[in-house]
Amino acid sequence: MSLSVDIRHSLGDMTVDVSFQTPGGITALFGQSGSGKTTVINAVAGLLKPQSGRITLQSDVLFDSSKRTNTPPHRRRLGYVFQDARLFPHLSVLGNLNYGRRFAPRGHSGRGLTEVAEMLGITSLLQRRPGELSGGEKQRVAIGRALLSRPRMLLMDEPLAALDAARKDEILPYLEQLRDQTGLPILYVSHSVAEVARLAETVVVLDQGKVVQVGTAEQVFSDPSMVRQLGLREAGSVLPAQVMTHHPDGLTELAVSGGHLFLPQINLPPEAKTRIRILAQDVILSREMPKGLSALNILPGTVTEIRAGGGPGVVVQLRCGTDLLLARITQRSAKALDLAPGVPCHAVVKSVSVARHDVGHN
Repeated sequence: MSLSVDIRHSLGDMTVDVSFQTPGGITALFGQSGSGKTTVINAVAGLLKPQSGRITLQSDVLFDSSKRTNTPPHRRRLGYVFQDARLFPHLSVLGNLNYGRRFAPRGHSGRGLTEVAEMLGITSLLQRRPGELSGGEKQRVAIGRALLSRPRMLLMDEPLAALDAARKDEILPYLEQLRDQTGLPILYVSHSVAEVARLAETVVVLDQGKVVQVGTAEQVFSDPSMVRQLGLREAGSVLPAQVMTHHPDGLTELAVSGGHLFLPQINLPPEAKTRIRILAQDVILSREMPKGLSALNILPGTVTEIRAGGGPGVVVQLRCGTDLLLARITQRSAKALDLAPGVPCHAVVKSVSVARHDVGHN
């Protein structure tokens, strides 16, 4: 189910002027705080009326300023999960879930309460009150409540922003299950590179109220021009991969288009598809095939672009197989290696540099 957004709305000194279409799956609205992400998702939800524009979900017009169409929020059939869970404190988990069921259209088929609770791992929590739940548990209940309303699309505004790292790692696999098992289109707002790289199929990048880039997670995050948006420490690439085998020494071997990678053991079965994020600062370049190194991951590639910043560093984009990989090195190193577009070289990645939260289902 596709979503089409073309709106304009002024907020103080900034004007949100965005136009994009989503193909389904998880579409992430990504950008720094104040870039207009929440304005856009609230306009889709009907919580904010844009000054002009048009919003459609499949063939259903939700908003059209030229025709004075503005479907009320409760008639749009969109499930909304906020940054804070917003559960009813006087109701049990079961009561909160049943509240969502009240908004499901009569006769509409879909997952029932038992199936949703099992998928989100909250079956054992049904009799508890929200005050007895962790932050991650509350968010899973909020997602379950939204799902049981049988929405046509799920809207999620920074759903993990209030959680610590451990709780985020706890809930991310459930979001992957939600993506893979329900087929429900999701509009996901976040400024977290790790979340978006792990979950999203499509990324819409916003900056000061404007769309600056749209593409797959692999395309967007491997673009050197994104370094300014992400910051040097977060710049990196997303590579689709397939689990080959688990070795006795605790390493998992993965196949990527440019070769094989060895990472600390991943809890996925052989042949499972996954995606990994490799930070540009964790990639070393060599013109020759390195020898005598402890690093296990060496991918042959060709330089496709070099982008210098304002400091002593440059970002080098390589094509390894069909994937694009970023490396951040110094300008001095780039000159010493005589790097330029079309030059062959090798990318070296330490196995332990890829964090577990940067490995996700695909």
